[in-house]
Formats: sequence, C-alpha cells, structure tokens
Amino acid sequence: MKIVILDGLTTNPGDTSWAPLEALGELVVYDRTAADEVVPRAAAADVLFTNKQRVTRADIAALPRLRYIGVLATGFNIVDVDAARERGIPVCNVPEYSTPNVVQATFALLLELTNRVGHHAATVRAGRWAACPDFCYWDGDLVELAGRTLGIVGYGRIGRGVAAVGRAFGMRVLAHRRTPSDEPECVGLERLLRESDVVSLHCPLTPETQGLVDAERIALMKPTAFLVNTSRGALVVEADLAAALEAGRLAGAGLDVLSVEPPPATNPLLHARNCIVTPHVAWATRDARARLIAASGANLRAFLAGTPRNVVNG
Repeated sequence: MKIVILDGLTTNPGDTSWAPLEALGELVVYDRTAADEVVPRAAAADVLFTNKQRVTRADIAALPRLRYIGVLATGFNIVDVDAARERGIPVCNVPEYSTPNVVQATFALLLELTNRVGHHAATVRAGRWAACPDFCYWDGDLVELAGRTLGIVGYGRIGRGVAAVGRAFGMRVLAHRRTPSDEPECVGLERLLRESDVVSLHCPLTPETQGLVDAERIALMKPTAFLVNTSRGALVVEADLAAALEAGRLAGAGLDVLSVEPPPATNPLLHARNCIVTPHVAWATRDARARLIAASGANLRAFLAGTPRNVVNG
C-alpha cells in the first residue's frame, strides 16, 4: 500500500516521527505540493494525506487507485468531500489533537491584549526602563479579567476548555452554540455580543458562519471589548474589523487565523490599531503534532480494519 503526504512540513519539520504511518505502508512525504503537482505525485497512491493543500473533484477523478483521504487537521474544507463520497472514498480528519494548545493560545492572545507583556518587554530591551525616572511605567490600560464576561461562540471541546480557564480567571462565561441547549451559560448570539467583554470564536467555517463577525455584529459589541479568533479566519469580515479597530469601536483583537494564509501584504488587519496577529500557530506544539500523526495512523488502521472512524463525508 502506498501512502502519500502532500504537505508534511508544517506537521513534521523533522522534530517528531512519521512512524505511525510508516508502519502501515510505503510512505512518501512531500514538504509542499503545488496544485498542479497533486495528481502526478499521488498517481500511485492508495492513501492520500493533506494538511492545507486542496484536493479537488478533478484531482479525485484523476486518481483511480485512491481509496482513502486523510486530513492532517481538524478542518476539512480543503477536500471536495462530495466528490470523494461519490467515489466511495472516506475522508477522515483528526478532531481533538490540538484542544489544549488552542485553549492555551487563546489566552496567550488575550493576555497580550490585556497585559501587553511582549510590548513592555520590548521597551525594556530598548532601554526605556533603565532611563525611566520612576520605578515602573506602562503603556495604555492594563485590564483585569476577573469579574469580566467571556463570550464563547462555538461551545464544543475547545470552547468548553476556554470556558474552564476563563472561570479560573474569575470571569463570567456566556456561550453560543448552533443547537439549542438548556445549559445556563448558553444564550443567543446577540445577547452574547452585547454583554461580553471578550468574544472568543471557536466554531467551524461553514456557509452559515462565514462572515459571522461583520460590521453589524461588531456594532453590538462594547467599545471596550476584545475579539479573539483561533478558529477560522473567514468567520470575520476583515475589512469591517479593521475599520472598527481604527475607529476605536473595539479595544483590540487577537487573531491566529486570517481568511487567506499566508495573507497578502494588503490585508488591513496586519497594521490595524491594537491588533495582534500570529501565523496560525495555536495548534503547533510538538506534543500536538505528535498526537496528530498518531491519530492519523489510528484513523488509517481503523479504515484498513473495516471500521473507519472520524469520517466527515459518511
């Protein structure tokens, strides 16, 4: 059995092992694959793995040997799942590998917005503290989280993990989810936006959630509120968010994802007021990437045993 990974570099740049997949067949790993290289590289593949490289309907049609597509991620919108289903090819993702990392990264972004640790450390390195006439200084408001309201949009495993940490900081938690819930913290989206001091996004990108945070919904939020997005960039209308930040309609934003990655230099959020952008690294600890590879191997073993799991196009 031949297994091809189209874009393995970000999952494993050399600091972990492909052993869980190597044990299952002949493994060929490409660091990166361009769109026009997918078919020639996967022509002999029985099993294909991708992280962010698109696998289109045309690609699937041109790969008659293909039996299985694995996504080295949780999001699977880069694969034409309908075309795969029509061919009887399961598409399997890894839904839980990065939960503690994304929770941690969510608060890393939020704490940088509220405490500005990186900024203040940079001013110390630049000599400002040594030249200061007082024993301390700070730039802008330092914000205490205790007693403030954390609004979580998307209340799955990651959202609930964020809620637990928020409560540990002494925050009140509100949550919004697609399906109705009688949990006392679950409220409508409009109420969540109006009452929250921090809004954190943890929902998948679907036709219903694309552009979820636009000018109209931003207008519902407090001007002192922060927006954090460690989910999918296209949940946010980026021009609307940038305009709100520049106008002082929001206190700040912390984003690990953008609608196009890597972003064009013209993306307005790259230079917006009080906007922190990190390069989609919330998932990327070595621990999480090792779990991702192990879970991908377990998914493939389950398929070979006739009991596929984590199938997103069943």
